[in-house]
Amino acid sequence: MIYRLGELFCGPGGLAWGALHADIGTGDRIVHAWANDYDGPTCDTYRRNICPEAPETVYQGDIRTFDMSQLSPIDALAFGFPCNDYSSVGEQKGLSGTFGPLYSYGVKALKLFRPKWFLAENVSGLKSANNGRAFSLILKELTEAGYRIVPNLYRFEEYGVPQARHRIIIVGIREDISVTFRVPSPAPYAGLDVSCRHAIEVPPIPADAPNNEKTNMSPTVVRRLSYIRPGENAFNADLPEELRLNVKGAKMSMIYRRLDPDRPAYTVTGSGGGGTHIYHWSEPRALTNRERARLQTFPDDFVFEGRKEEVRRQIGMAVPCRGAKVIFEAVLKSFAGIPYESKEASL
Repeated sequence: MIYRLGELFCGPGGLAWGALHADIGTGDRIVHAWANDYDGPTCDTYRRNICPEAPETVYQGDIRTFDMSQLSPIDALAFGFPCNDYSSVGEQKGLSGTFGPLYSYGVKALKLFRPKWFLAENVSGLKSANNGRAFSLILKELTEAGYRIVPNLYRFEEYGVPQARHRIIIVGIREDISVTFRVPSPAPYAGLDVSCRHAIEVPPIPADAPNNEKTNMSPTVVRRLSYIRPGENAFNADLPEELRLNVKGAKMSMIYRRLDPDRPAYTVTGSGGGGTHIYHWSEPRALTNRERARLQTFPDDFVFEGRKEEVRRQIGMAVPCRGAKVIFEAVLKSFAGIPYESKEASL
């Protein structure tokens, strides 16, 4: 069976890479049909890496004004709806924010195209937004659209991703289809090395790798980093008075935080200013975008389009490629009737 995949809020292609590389050994596979995102460089990245032979199938535009009726039929839908208003970093406006209600366009697409199954993704903070009301409403609307849903909090470091990235993924099967999806177990990935040192250094990043430009570090930042040990940040390191941050209120653990080389990286985000770059454990510098991409399990030949800051944002907003692949393979096995090791959903 071949499943034509449509994608809203597609980002640079982390979910799509996982979908297109999902392989269960039966010939069942997922193919690209179309995608939409509002950001130009992001769409360029997706076109280059996911569907270079059909660039016209990536539609740049604001979903609030985009005409989905022009799109071709699909068998599956993926949508990682914007997380800005649900993230634990920020005001957590939830449904009352600008981006919070955008999940509804995924629901609209489900009603319009009636795909056999879907995958929706968002940050773990979605569960607590608006005192839990947002999550309950989203689950209710997805169910009422005609799908049996399985929401789960995936801890991607348990699935071979070298990063502590925790995301809610909802898989839905159309209610008239007698297929049951179960959350794949992390047990098969327990022996993998998910340290950030291994991810970044094995194999070494080629000298001519794309998106590998280093960020210029000011002398003050270099000095500050020299006092911060692996795993520490600007607030728990023993810094001289002149290098301490004059910040009142919340002290965020990610500010000038250096990686612990023997552990998975902390969550890769799209930010970089104000000390929110991810910092190397031994060299006094921020990671390059290619190093960040490795933490997100993008292959080295995946080329990101745009300025360095735009690329950083694309990488930070993406779903880890290998983590997505695990889930898509579980979906394919569910439809093919192939047993696989599973676990109870954690939401």
